[in-house]
Amino acid sequence: MTIKALKESFQHELGSIYPKEEILSFFHLLCEAYLNKSRIEMIMTPIMELKPNQEASFLKAIQQLKKEYPIQYIIGTTEFMDLAFEVNEQVLIPRPETEELIRWILETTSADVNNTLLDIGTGSGCIPIVLAKHLPKSSIEAMDVSANALKVAKRNALSHEVQIKFIHQDILNMDALQNDYDIIVSNPPYVRESEKKQMHNNVLKYEPDLALYVSDSDPLLFYKQIAKLAAKGLKPNGYLYFEINQYLGTALCELLNSQGFKNIELKKDIYGADRMIRAVKK
Repeated sequence: MTIKALKESFQHELGSIYPKEEILSFFHLLCEAYLNKSRIEMIMTPIMELKPNQEASFLKAIQQLKKEYPIQYIIGTTEFMDLAFEVNEQVLIPRPETEELIRWILETTSADVNNTLLDIGTGSGCIPIVLAKHLPKSSIEAMDVSANALKVAKRNALSHEVQIKFIHQDILNMDALQNDYDIIVSNPPYVRESEKKQMHNNVLKYEPDLALYVSDSDPLLFYKQIAKLAAKGLKPNGYLYFEINQYLGTALCELLNSQGFKNIELKKDIYGADRMIRAVKK
């Protein structure tokens, strides 16, 4: 099979499921992953013949995409803040909104200061690893309830040559944090069960429920516990950062106020939705 024929096969097999531009994106991402060829190189070599093992990999990917399996899991990596991260079904695929959260932290955190930071619910480790890259003098810890997620995070930290202390811990079973921190950040599960109908199949079927969903009866479950821990575990004037459900911003501001935090700030993402909160310990 030639590159041109393969491209046509992608359009034919996936055209009823995805928009044309998304199919082309899948094709070029897979060409880069499987052939180490850029988009321009693919355009310039349309009659290049694939080897049997290469063809088999592409045909398998097409079948996975037909089932709406995430392209990031097929390739095994995704880009986040200009860095490549390993991802699989044990971890959430990092989102652009989380990049905004990190940039917000970096805006007010000096790279020349030895801050202590904790990421709660680290998943792939994308948050602490990017922070470690930009804040090399800081001491950074990351926590997750999933041992399998931590294995991925540790491999990512090793790949990016950063030192992070990873902790296997269920925060819902904690009374206090072991250390004091200048900054605590978390992107905990915040999608309510009733909001599942708004999710795409690639998320519903394959990304880890543990990292995504909370019950409608207690949607602030993780925020309440993290805020409680942070109220004790942050140093005076330490920062608490959350990524949040866009519909729960007001409720979270009230929660943080009741826990004794000050300077509570709600921030919108690039789509105009309430997506982040920053608060300061009194």
